[in-house]
Amino acid sequence: MIDHKEIKNKIFIIENFYYLMIILVTFVLDRYSKAEIIKNLNDKSLYINDYLNLDLTWNTGVGFGLFSSSSELYYNIVSLIISIVILLVFFLIIKSKRFDKIAFSIILGGALGNFYDRIFFNAVPDFIDFHYNNFHWFTFNFADIFISMGVILYLSKNLIFKNE
Repeated sequence: MIDHKEIKNKIFIIENFYYLMIILVTFVLDRYSKAEIIKNLNDKSLYINDYLNLDLTWNTGVGFGLFSSSSELYYNIVSLIISIVILLVFFLIIKSKRFDKIAFSIILGGALGNFYDRIFFNAVPDFIDFHYNNFHWFTFNFADIFISMGVILYLSKNLIFKNE
């Protein structure tokens, strides 16, 4: 006889394994890119083209260098808030439907990458510098890209399919 509950449990475990893989792959890609930049670009700037440089900066703020400060108390408060947001995203992965779980998994992988740096380096290495002439966008990293991608996926899905 077919045990539907057992099949459902196996599907649930396999599906969650995929979300865990998304989180791990985004985290590992981010960590690898940062390790390579730190190792090879420490005090140098690498010109790629007229619009892109690789230039290592250490960010004590949140995404894209916002709210940076040299205050240790402020840094610790921001880190605590970020850890709460990470727990919230983890909770959202558990409670969401499939597409949203994918978006939140991408966000969580990136957030964990930046949080790792906050814990072990007391700053996040940012190195992607887009610019046009003298206007430079915020310097960022792959974790920021993953977080932005996840947010865009989530918002796009909810704007396109808002009536469902």
